[in-house]
Amino acid sequence: MKVGSSDRATRTGVTGRTAAKAATDAYSSVSAPRTISDTTSIMGIPEAELTPKVRDAIMTLMEEVDRLRRSVDGINQRLAEAEKLADQDPLLPIYNRRAFVRELTRVQATVERYDSAASLIYIDLNGFKEINDTYGHQAGDYVLSEFSHRLVTAVRETDIVGRLGGDEFGLILSRTDQEAASMLTKRLPGELEKNPIVWEGNVLDVGMSYGIVPVQTGVNAEQALNDADNKMYQQKQQERRDR
Repeated sequence: MKVGSSDRATRTGVTGRTAAKAATDAYSSVSAPRTISDTTSIMGIPEAELTPKVRDAIMTLMEEVDRLRRSVDGINQRLAEAEKLADQDPLLPIYNRRAFVRELTRVQATVERYDSAASLIYIDLNGFKEINDTYGHQAGDYVLSEFSHRLVTAVRETDIVGRLGGDEFGLILSRTDQEAASMLTKRLPGELEKNPIVWEGNVLDVGMSYGIVPVQTGVNAEQALNDADNKMYQQKQQERRDR
């Protein structure tokens, strides 16, 4: 036996056992990784980690946010309804003059951008004053309502119908030249004759005069309406001379 071999072996064995025990003791002092078993959370935070006060505060905040969201939705809906009412004629379910002029300006921009055609038609009812004088304003209102309905059904969904005042109406026909617009305006009087407006059993003598102008850029919307109105008046005067 080599000198010191037994003693060294003993010391080595003791040291190994001591280190192993020390490591065991050290690891045993560290707690195991925490496992979260919560099935509910608030804003992504496990509910079990929240104190009652914090949980109540978060729930109150979430309720307030939800209340504000509903309030904003309600305001947006009321604004949309108010905007619709602001654009609509007070008597008829079509655009009023202000909204019609705005839409005419928008169509003018489209014509310029895409180099497309569009037509503006100014319409005036013939015989409307006589109907009011003979049957009363209720009959006159019925004529306006019935005629506006016929205009809406006669044009496309993309076209624009408005009341310009009294018994005057306007049409904006997108992607339509004057020739095509003239075909529509020539058809409408014939339909009034074939299918007249009837009020309480009385056939009402309602006709129409019209003026057509192209929608052009660089022309003020009100000026374009005046031009179409002048053409309508010229036609009305010619009709009177022809009688």
